[in-house]
Amino acid sequence: MRPLRVEYCGEWYTVEADRTFTIGRESDLTIDDNPYLHRTFLTLSSEFGLWWLSNVGQLLSATVSDATGSVQAWVAPGAKLPLVFQAVHVMFSAGATTYDFTIHAEEDFYNTSLTAAPADGGTTILPVTLTTSQRQLVVALAEHVLSQPSAGRATVPSSAEAAARLGWSMTTFNRKLDNVCEKLDKIGVDGLRGGRGKLAVNRRARLVEYAVATRLVSTDDLVLLDGDGSDGGRPTSA
Repeated sequence: MRPLRVEYCGEWYTVEADRTFTIGRESDLTIDDNPYLHRTFLTLSSEFGLWWLSNVGQLLSATVSDATGSVQAWVAPGAKLPLVFQAVHVMFSAGATTYDFTIHAEEDFYNTSLTAAPADGGTTILPVTLTTSQRQLVVALAEHVLSQPSAGRATVPSSAEAAARLGWSMTTFNRKLDNVCEKLDKIGVDGLRGGRGKLAVNRRARLVEYAVATRLVSTDDLVLLDGDGSDGGRPTSA
């Protein structure tokens, strides 16, 4: 099989088919010395004529998407996924830090195309429609990831930091975050389920992973943070 190439923080790694390539805190691709990150978290290996991404960790999960963001999967501990696209984007979070890297193959088995277009008054990604204020919330949480010049590492802000960035009260922020997570949970997005008001860093990080991986938000949306925070701290609809 032809080798893969992995891009992380501007550096390139070659993955040969005759050995397993490891990714983690102490691996062939050393991501970071973050103690929340497994020594070996993910592996790349060839089997049955395909390349596979395997999650060999015990706690963390990874979000994987194709280049268009129209195909997305959540790779839980113990799971493995065939890599059938020419470019695959991988995102995961350890503690309050989100990491991402890209896997490049010389050819792909399948092509994808976008089947949904933006609609007036909101953003549509397949069955998901966000109001402007909901999209502002997601962009505020994903700002550091979207702003980085290349794939690498970024922190996910706390709820208080994101609320302050938007000029909202915590009550408004928490309600809207609950609304966004519930909306995505209803269409089957894993990792967002939780009690109302219980906004752990893992749920915020998972929201960022999904939103960036599926192109629910992009760098073009960063301008939304330069507005006047139209919702302010006032009670508003979802």
